[in-house]
Amino acid sequence: MTDEDQDGFAGFERDRDADLPEETRWEGRFITAKTRGRWEYVGRARGIRAAAILALDEDADGMRHVILVSQYRVPLSRFCLEIPAGLVGDDAGSEDEGARDAAARELEEETGYRAGRLEVLGEFYSSPGMVSEAFTLLRATELTKVNEGGGVSEESITVHRVPLAGLADYVAKWREAGHAVDVRIAMLMTPGFLGERLT
Repeated sequence: MTDEDQDGFAGFERDRDADLPEETRWEGRFITAKTRGRWEYVGRARGIRAAAILALDEDADGMRHVILVSQYRVPLSRFCLEIPAGLVGDDAGSEDEGARDAAARELEEETGYRAGRLEVLGEFYSSPGMVSEAFTLLRATELTKVNEGGGVSEESITVHRVPLAGLADYVAKWREAGHAVDVRIAMLMTPGFLGERLT
């Protein structure tokens, strides 16, 4: 369908199953499996959300680095290179936690860096055809190294400080080694997400 409206929203049609009731087929601690008409999808249990962080560090000479993490992901059966991320309000008593507070906590837990500045870039969906989860994307700058990172006790996370100019090559080598790559790393190759002006 061609959209000829200037605001970009005219001509949209809702799916024929959009108004059918949503049914929960299974619910675990963190996710739920649901159906709506012919659609099958998963979402976060208990309304839990996620925060993901584009963490940028700068040397005294102005050379910029991105802080990434890697860990073994059981659903993929391999290691995955990722941007730091975590759940918002998933612990008992933290249900009112905001995305900015969760991002600051997760960044420090996973990478050992504390952000002097955290900017919310917006809400995004990673795989909207099968997952209803949204994540809040934040940009972290003015970083200070305060500990070694690595995650909490049940996690085994490796921290990667990668020169931004060499990120594409770093990702290519990671893939060549047979490892997985988080799609959100592609955002680090886009000027707007890095806080640069588009020309």
